[in-house]
Amino acid sequence: MPSALLRPNPLSCSLIRLVLAICAALMLILAPGAQAARQATPPPAAPAPAPAPAADAPAVEEADLILMNRTIVRFRAKFLGASPRQRAERGQATISAILERATSDDVVVQPNAVGNILLIDGQLAFVLTPDDTDKLAGETLAALTDKTVAVLRTVVAESRESRDSRSLAEGLAVSAGATLVFITLLYLLGRLQAWITRRLAAAIDARAERLKLGGTELIRRDRILAAVGWLSRALFWLLAALLAYTWLARILARFPYTRAWGENLDDYLLGVLGRLGVGILQTLPNLLIALLMFLVARAVVGLLKPVFDHAAGNNTGLGWLDKDTVEPTRKITNILIWIFALVMAYPYLPGAQTEAFKGMSVLIGLMVSLGASSIVGQGAAGLILMYSRTLRTGEYVRIGDHEGTVVAISLFNTRLRTGRGAEITLPNSLIVGNATRNYSRTQGGRGFMLDTTVTIGYDTPWRQVEAMLIEAARRTPGISADPAPRIFQTALSDFYPEYCLVVHATPVGAEPRAQLLSRLHANIQDVFNEYGVQIMSPHYIADPATEKRVAPDNWYAPPARRPDPA
Repeated sequence: MPSALLRPNPLSCSLIRLVLAICAALMLILAPGAQAARQATPPPAAPAPAPAPAADAPAVEEADLILMNRTIVRFRAKFLGASPRQRAERGQATISAILERATSDDVVVQPNAVGNILLIDGQLAFVLTPDDTDKLAGETLAALTDKTVAVLRTVVAESRESRDSRSLAEGLAVSAGATLVFITLLYLLGRLQAWITRRLAAAIDARAERLKLGGTELIRRDRILAAVGWLSRALFWLLAALLAYTWLARILARFPYTRAWGENLDDYLLGVLGRLGVGILQTLPNLLIALLMFLVARAVVGLLKPVFDHAAGNNTGLGWLDKDTVEPTRKITNILIWIFALVMAYPYLPGAQTEAFKGMSVLIGLMVSLGASSIVGQGAAGLILMYSRTLRTGEYVRIGDHEGTVVAISLFNTRLRTGRGAEITLPNSLIVGNATRNYSRTQGGRGFMLDTTVTIGYDTPWRQVEAMLIEAARRTPGISADPAPRIFQTALSDFYPEYCLVVHATPVGAEPRAQLLSRLHANIQDVFNEYGVQIMSPHYIADPATEKRVAPDNWYAPPARRPDPA
């Protein structure tokens, strides 16, 4: 250690030692006399109470006596008018001066009425008083003295070692060897990391060739390789950091001046590992309780699975459960079970009672409450659709301007397939807020209702038009004869009446319905062409030359048939 930084003025050191020696001698001389005087003098009738300390008295600042980067003792009180900082500075200077000229490393404690005097090689180093003890921790002067003597002996030995050139040379040699070992281990660790990465990449390539379906990779090979590379690099740098930490601690511990730093590094790492181990051991019972709760939740979910599977496989359902509500009911029940298990296991999770965990919980709750209003609304609308059975999978519906077959009903949206190469996804809140036309619920059983509208002029008999429409429906495969097709004259417009053909179709699905409607339109055109009726909606600029009416003789033009006389 460079002694020039710690070397005090020789004259001041001599004066300080002289003053301390005189004060100690006076105390030793006066102590027995004062004790005898106290014994001879009768006690007063009413002892005066001790004056209360001033409330605004400034607190004494504590100071550490540090040498060779080691804290020898902490001074907590004044002594002979010297503040703790002054005592620490004087003790540092005194011990440095003693170690420079001392021939012996003996550390001796001399009890005194004011405290314990510590001597190095028979020379006064500093004084410990009862006020220097940590009263809150229940420390005694004897315990403080023993601890201080142990550290002081270590400082004296390291100071002696710091002036030994042979010891310093050995430290340099050992440090060089440790550095060489550290570099070699880093090199081997890098080679090991590269070898493990290559082996894992080869194994991933072999597995990726097997995990293909129709020539398409089920798992992205490049993503897996990137993840494996990141993990291997992270593990490499973690081990490299541990090696560097250990190497630095060993290097610092080889030299007296930095040995305290090396020991602190070792103690810190061991302390962290010890606290982690103790924390893990302390949390194991709580973790077992939390794990037991999750296992119970899993068992309950497993017990309910056969019930839901039976309801899903049974065409008639199970009570209020059917094939449309069993899956959402299964999911909601499972979610509620797991949420209940999480709530019950929450107090037993590690860190659940920490402020960080509580703050994170509050933040997550705030984010969910602010951003989940629309999600909750969509989910509620989905539950309404599912449990009110407004829609069912496979039904043909019209919602607003959208028409198609219901493909799937989820918690947040419903998918329709038009059969024309498009699939429409509608939010459930939009479906709940709009009128829904269901073409599959008019008739029981399979199939759906189908309708189309034509407009024919007033000069064509309405009986003939209805007969032609029924004939076109009869020719179209997939249209049921029972119930029979029906014709409705929905409007008598200015230039033509409107005829609506309503039939029942047996195919189920989006694409068959589109094809069926296309075939029906084609048959309507063919039948009208066969009977010489134009499918035209006339619009007039002026009155025609002849009246647009049907003569009674043509009321039953083919294929219309006269009713049998009763």
